[in-house]
Amino acid sequence: MHDLRALRADPEAFDAALIRRGAEPVAATVLRLDEERREALTRLQEKQARRNALSKEIGTIRKAGGDSSALEAEGAQLRTDMEGLDARAAGLDDETRQMLAILPNRLDDSVPDGKDEAQNVVVHEHGAPRHFSFTPKQHFEIGEILTAGSYPQMDFATAGKLSGARFVMLRGPLARLERALGQFMLDMHVNEHGYTETHVPVLVGEAAMYGTDKLPKFSDQSFRTEEGRWLIPTAEVPLTASVAGDILEEFVLPLRMTALSLCFRSEAGSAGRDVRGMLRQHQFEKVEMVSVTKPEDSEAEHERMTRCAEKILEALEIPYRRMLLCAGDTGFGAAKTFDLEAWIPGQQAWREISSCSNTRDFQARRMNARYRAAGGAPAFVHTLNGSGLAVGRTLIAVMENWQEEDGSIIVPPVLRSYMGGSEKISA
Repeated sequence: MHDLRALRADPEAFDAALIRRGAEPVAATVLRLDEERREALTRLQEKQARRNALSKEIGTIRKAGGDSSALEAEGAQLRTDMEGLDARAAGLDDETRQMLAILPNRLDDSVPDGKDEAQNVVVHEHGAPRHFSFTPKQHFEIGEILTAGSYPQMDFATAGKLSGARFVMLRGPLARLERALGQFMLDMHVNEHGYTETHVPVLVGEAAMYGTDKLPKFSDQSFRTEEGRWLIPTAEVPLTASVAGDILEEFVLPLRMTALSLCFRSEAGSAGRDVRGMLRQHQFEKVEMVSVTKPEDSEAEHERMTRCAEKILEALEIPYRRMLLCAGDTGFGAAKTFDLEAWIPGQQAWREISSCSNTRDFQARRMNARYRAAGGAPAFVHTLNGSGLAVGRTLIAVMENWQEEDGSIIVPPVLRSYMGGSEKISA
C-alpha cells in the first residue's frame, strides 16, 4: 500500500514511478478522490458543530417553555445531511483504497529500466557449467529411466490420473532426495543463517493474502476454498502476516523466519509454458525466508538474505548467476528483487530457482505492522522475502547437473548423510 501523504507531496514523482513499471499515471485521480473525501469530512464537521449548538439552543428554549419545533426540524435535517456526508466520505475512502491497492510498489533507484526479463542485469556468476561427454538429459527423461518397482520414480502419468496436469508423484530414492533437499535447506538456514524454523498453516484467510499483496490483483493465481480460505502460494504469506497488526519492540528486530511448506498456484496465464516436467506445477514445496526489519536495515538484510540462498546452491555445487530484475520484470510488491538462476544442462538454459525481494513498507502498510523505537512513535517495519530454495526446481538442478550417461544421479556430497549414506541413485 502506498503512503497517501507522499503522493500528495509529490504527485509527479509518484506517476513517474508508475510509468517506469509500464503502468498508467493515476495521481490526479487519487488526489481528486482524496480532495472530495476531505471536503465531505469538513462539511460533516461543520454540520456536527451546528447540531451541537442547536442542542444547546433547544435545551435553553425548552427550559423557558418556548417553541423549539423549528430548531428541532433543522436538527433532523442536519442528522440526515450528516449521514449522507459520512456515507460519501466512507465511499470515497474505500474507492481511494481500492485504487491504491492495485498499484505496484515504488521501485528502488538502483533497479534498471526495462520491459521484461531480457533487460535484467547479471550481477555475478558462480561456478562453471559442467562439460558432459554425452548429451545431458532433461530431468523428466532421467525420472522415467529411474524406476521404483514397475513405476518410474518421477511419475507424471499416475499424478495426472489422480489430479490432472501439472502434478507429479515421486517414488523411492527420488522422493527421498526431494525430502533430503528440503531438510538440508532448513538445517542450513536455521543452524548457519540464524533463521527460526516455523511450521505454518497452508490455508489462510483473506486478510493474510491481502496484507502480503496477493489480493486483490492476483486472485486468479491462487486457489480458494468454498469457505473463503486460500491455499498459500508461498510460506511468505503466513510468515509475513504473522506480524500483522502488531507493534514490535525495537530490540526484537530483525525477525528472521523460515519454513518448508507446500505451495499452491493456479499457474494462470502459463498455458503452453514448461508443460513437460516439474518446472511449473500446481503443487510444490519451497523453503521460504522472511525478514522483518527496521527501515534503515532492510537494504543490508536484502543482501544477506540473497547470500543465504546462494550458499545453498554453492553447497550443492550447482552453477548459478544472480540477476537484478529490471523495472518491467520486478514483482508487484517488490521495491527491488534479485533472482538466482541455476544452470539446467538438459535445457542448456538458466532457470529461476530463487527470488529475494525487499518490499520495504509496502506490505507493512497493508497489514499495519509496526515497531516502536525507544522513546518514539510507532513506525512501519520493512519486510523481505526470499526462496531458500524452491525444492522441486532444486531437485531438477541436482538431477541434471549430477547426472551420469546411463541416467544415474550422483548424490551431492552435502546430501549423503540425509540419504542414509547413499552416493548414487542408480538407473
